[in-house]
Amino acid sequence: MNSKNGNDILIYGVGDIAPDRDEPDTLFVHVKDLLNRGDVVFGQLETNLSHRGSRLPQARHTVRIDPKAAVAFRNAGFKVMSFAGNHCMDWGREAFFDTIESIEEQKISVIGVGKNIEEARRPAIFEIKGTKIAFLAYNSILPMAYWAEVDRPGCVPLRAWTIYEQIEHDQPGTPCRIHTYPHREDFREMKNDIRKAKSENDVVILSMHWGIHLVPAQLADYQREVAMAAIDCGADLILGHHAHILKGIEVYKGKVIMYSLCNFALDLPFPEGHEETPAFKEIQVLNPSWKPDPEYPTYTMPPDSRKTMIAKCVISDKTVKSVSFLPAIINKSSQPMVLKATDEQFEGVLQYMEEITKDQGLNTEFVIDDDEVAIKRIGA
Repeated sequence: MNSKNGNDILIYGVGDIAPDRDEPDTLFVHVKDLLNRGDVVFGQLETNLSHRGSRLPQARHTVRIDPKAAVAFRNAGFKVMSFAGNHCMDWGREAFFDTIESIEEQKISVIGVGKNIEEARRPAIFEIKGTKIAFLAYNSILPMAYWAEVDRPGCVPLRAWTIYEQIEHDQPGTPCRIHTYPHREDFREMKNDIRKAKSENDVVILSMHWGIHLVPAQLADYQREVAMAAIDCGADLILGHHAHILKGIEVYKGKVIMYSLCNFALDLPFPEGHEETPAFKEIQVLNPSWKPDPEYPTYTMPPDSRKTMIAKCVISDKTVKSVSFLPAIINKSSQPMVLKATDEQFEGVLQYMEEITKDQGLNTEFVIDDDEVAIKRIGA
């Protein structure tokens, strides 16, 4: 594995986190030693930490968990978490603010949310070994009224519009092309945020809750447009999540875009009979392999979702020196486990990443380096 010299800064990034168990520390038992070696560890929070609030009518699958889970996040090494996702307001304002307070009490920075849009846009800044690193977070998966405004709490929106173009306009009922575009104002404000953060810091890392969930490989048009514009404005690394499965990786102007890190530490037991409900059957078509598996009683996600990763970013001399990923799996107890290169499951994750990256025409080469996978632009 790449060695780290005394001047290097090590950043780890992971996907969705939502423990739903009596002892949340047990979810991180296989990864906490590794993560605690990082100077900064990032994750995406997918649940509310509160005993208060009422479920909003527009919330879909959602739970609340005990605020003590924040202690487990601290013990696992997390230093910064995005709460800018489609569950941030599921239980109303009381639970929203309880969640932020619980996380911040553990000296973990919370990004992408706030009591108003100004507060939500503020980056978390870490100064380490003379290098200033800013984290920003945005959300494209937005139930109504979940985004912050001048006088309303919520998350930072990066909305996207969808247009359906019938391929054969004179043939009713025939297939269509799907086009997506970023919301003009949200897009403009995101670019302004990044420029400002870059002018005041050495490295800017972007968290994006976005994309098409559960469907293998497929990216939405707006994702690539947003990612490239973000890098043009100064972003040095983009960490994507929400899709609940891995998505491809792209290199643009030497900067890495990780479109989805998949789930990382997430409990999702099915309520009894849930697989027979119309709501589940409608969403199951996105990934037909998604069926209850008695061997995974607390992680009822499609088989694709068992492959995951930890992003690794090394910063040196105030710039990103390298980006790689550590292949991992979710075991039968919902726990993430990092894989050795000698494990056949390591090859399974790598092969999956190669296939979905190629499927979307991305320009990335993956090179095994001990127990991690280096990310390089083809021909670089």
